[in-house]
Amino acid sequence: MINPAIGSDIGGTHITCRLFDLHSNSFEGSRIVREAVDCHAPAGEILDKWAQSITLAANDIPLSSLVGIGMAMPGPFDYENGVAWFRNVGKFEQLYSINVREELLARLRLPHDFSIRFQNDAACFAIGESYTGQVAAHRRLLAITLGTGFGTTFIKDHLPIAGKYGIPDDGFLYHIAAGNSIADDQFSTRWFLKEYLRLTGYSIAGVKELAQKAEHDAFAAGIFKSFGKNLGEFLAPWLLGFDAGGLVIGGNISAAFPLFGEQLQQALTLAEVKTKLYISQHQENAALSGSACLCL
Repeated sequence: MINPAIGSDIGGTHITCRLFDLHSNSFEGSRIVREAVDCHAPAGEILDKWAQSITLAANDIPLSSLVGIGMAMPGPFDYENGVAWFRNVGKFEQLYSINVREELLARLRLPHDFSIRFQNDAACFAIGESYTGQVAAHRRLLAITLGTGFGTTFIKDHLPIAGKYGIPDDGFLYHIAAGNSIADDQFSTRWFLKEYLRLTGYSIAGVKELAQKAEHDAFAAGIFKSFGKNLGEFLAPWLLGFDAGGLVIGGNISAAFPLFGEQLQQALTLAEVKTKLYISQHQENAALSGSACLCL
């Protein structure tokens, strides 16, 4: 029997934690702990809040009996050594150069050899999907998150892959050329806002508002169709090169999939991509389970 682990997801405004059963690959019987965090607060206040949330998620189980604690963490961050390098990113900059692992071990009163593991938040989402999502049937998959940024992770046998099969050395595609800029500019919220402003001269608050407009606004509907086509054309060579069996899409923009999914699938089909397409049913829970699975 494998003891459980705590998975946690660090966002710019919150931390979410949950106890995950590594034996059954489930959250059965656990509760979600979600606490607000001021990302501009002093380092000690941020670390205290993270430690308190982890303790609450353990739900009376002694932390020392857990396999470990996994943390889905945005970058820049030294994931192997647990050191924060946040600078010029608008959040957690008071943590710059601090060893988060050591600080949490001290606050949680855990021994130095207790496992606290860190990984990129998009990679944790992908790992979680590979264990618990619909895409788990595929040995090779690409997981993408569409939101304020464009997250991508290639997975083979539950492990992130980088520097092989033509995949960039860092394993990510956000910096790859796309359109007249890079993928992060083309497949994120920013693109939708700029495109609607360019076409209409009007500003919108976000993709959710644009999706509501798409029901009766031809410009809005057309933007989603263009997005799907562009995304499919961009992903096609990567899916073919990696021979991905599944493509799973998460992030806030995935909620608008009915507005761009047909064009995405058409673009993939035209490129003779046979990868099966999925929309994440787990979303944040995938990041939580994926971060917990780091402790395996």
